[in-house]
Formats: sequence, C-alpha cells, structure tokens
Amino acid sequence: MKRTVKSSLMVLAFMLVTTACGQKPVDTQPSPQIPDPIVQTPPETNQPIEYAYKAPMTGLGSHENLGSKRPIMVMINNAPPARPQTGINKADMIYEVLSEGEMTRFLAIFQSQKPEVIGPVRSIRPYFIQIGNGFDAVLVHAGGSPDALETLARKDLSHLDEIPNGQYFWREKFRKMPHNLYTKPELLEKAMQDKGMRQTAEVPHFTFLPEDAEVKEGEPATQVDLTFHSLNKAAFTYDAEQKKYMRFTAGKPHLDLSDKKQLSTTNLLVISAKHRVLDKEGRLSVDVIGPGDGYIFQQGKARKIKWKRSNGVIRAYEDAALTQEVPLLPGNTWVSILPNSPGLSKSLKFQ
Repeated sequence: MKRTVKSSLMVLAFMLVTTACGQKPVDTQPSPQIPDPIVQTPPETNQPIEYAYKAPMTGLGSHENLGSKRPIMVMINNAPPARPQTGINKADMIYEVLSEGEMTRFLAIFQSQKPEVIGPVRSIRPYFIQIGNGFDAVLVHAGGSPDALETLARKDLSHLDEIPNGQYFWREKFRKMPHNLYTKPELLEKAMQDKGMRQTAEVPHFTFLPEDAEVKEGEPATQVDLTFHSLNKAAFTYDAEQKKYMRFTAGKPHLDLSDKKQLSTTNLLVISAKHRVLDKEGRLSVDVIGPGDGYIFQQGKARKIKWKRSNGVIRAYEDAALTQEVPLLPGNTWVSILPNSPGLSKSLKFQ
C-alpha cells in the first residue's frame, strides 16, 4: 500500500514538472510596433508666382493679357452723406478733383480688378470727360452739367448715363438720393454689349520700377495733408509695413464699405492746376492739360515734379523740360488735383 502511494506521488510530480515545462514563457519585452508609413511633405518654397503678363495701369503681374481691355471710369460721389463708398479699393487709378459745392469727386478707373459693387455714382463734368477720354474708357455717370452732356453728345463718346439707362443701376434704401445710386461690373459689361460699345481700347502705359525697388531719393514724407477747401481736407499716412499711403478724410480713416478696409495707394501724385468758377451754381473749369507743379509720394518720400498731360494722361516728370518721366511703383495710383490758388505751399503739407 505504501509502495502504491509512493508510486502515485512520483507520477503526479512527474506530470506537474512536464506540464510546467510545456508552458510558454512569460514575454516581458514590449511587442514590436509597426512604424507608420513616412509621408513625404514637399518643402515649402518662397518662390513668387510667375505671371505671363503685367497690368498696364498698375504694373502688377496678371494671368490675363489686359493690354487692350477697355477700362471703365465711374464718377464716384464724395459728399459726406455718400461715405463710405463702395468698390474704390479695386480701382487701378483714382483721380480726386473738386466739383461744385467745395466737395471733390473720385474718378475711379477699373481694369485689372472687379469690385462686386461700385458707388454711389454721381454726375459728370467736362474735365472729368477729358481725364476718362485719355484712357479710352467707358464713362459711367448719372447726368451731368449742360456743358458735359453737350460734349458727350457732340463727340459721340462711349458713356453710360443712368438717367436714360436705369436698368443698369439701382438705388439703395440705406441712403437718401442723390447719394444712393449704385452699379456693378456685370451690369456695365451688359450695357456695353447691349449698346455695341467697343470691348478693346488703346490703354495708356506707364513706366514702372521693379517690384522690389526701393525709393531712396526725396524728402521724408510719412504724413501728407491736403486742403482742397477750408471745408474739405484729406490726408495720407504712410504705412511702412504695407508700403502704402493710407487715406483719411476729415481726420478719420476713409473706408471702403464693401470690405471695411481703409482706402490706400502705392503712388500718390499731388498736383496744382488752374481752377475757374464758371457760373452761379459754382461749376468749375479745371485745367487737366498742364503743365504745372506737383509732388509725387512713394515709400514715405516726397519728390518735387512737373506734370503735364502726355499721351492722354497726366504724368509726372523729373525735369523742367518734361522729358524724364518719373517711374511708378507697381500698384495703384491716386492723383489729387489741388487748386493753384492759394497754391501748393498753402494747400499741401508733408513731413
């Protein structure tokens, strides 16, 4: 009996040892991880976008050949009830000149960019016609002085007057007449097609500096103050980061209603021109042919210039003989036309 028990114990012990030896060892090492696939990210490049063309009035790169695209010039109201205006920040060039009532009007010339809405639209004058005609532009306005309307009829110029062509304009309810008339490029293009106006033009070209150019000549001019009239003052302050002059009117930032951004310009040309009152309504005759005196402001510097209308447009010249044109920086241009009386020494201040 003892031998049987002993034998049984020996067999049991043998079975336990065999079972223990047959178990898998405990793995104390972490399981190998399969690495994520390596995603190759292309290196960032700071190479500028290459453009096939340059816009003729801004010198900026363009994917579209704009050399013969007909510009549109819109008469923009600048009376206090018309501010802030809409679409001006998309203009290639802006001319600011006095109308009656001691207020200026903006002549906004569009070619390389399209704003969604433009306005408020206002009436036209003969000297506005001279400026726009130099660009071979379609002139967009709401009525005009008797002399201006007679000129448009006599010369058969391409223009769009809202008064007999209301379908291409509309009036907004948030402003009162006559400060609430608006249009948009799509309507103006339709009007051109409906009326058989030319789509192409002999667009004037300007001389431009390279985009990375630095203007080194000139006096410091980071603050420019203009007096069109004792009741009508404007200013431009240079923003070195944006490399633009920022517009102020009556001491406040002058904004574009569409994007709430302050109006600005890369090139600011301020010229003095003869102004003459024509009638009791205060209508003016303004000399936009020249020659005359002025200043050009670029990159926070001012240079005295001579100006005259050449090849259809007002240009700045470095020399008294009017042979060396001042090149523009690539970007938009703002031309402010001040009365020659009392003169630039009184109506223009900069520092």
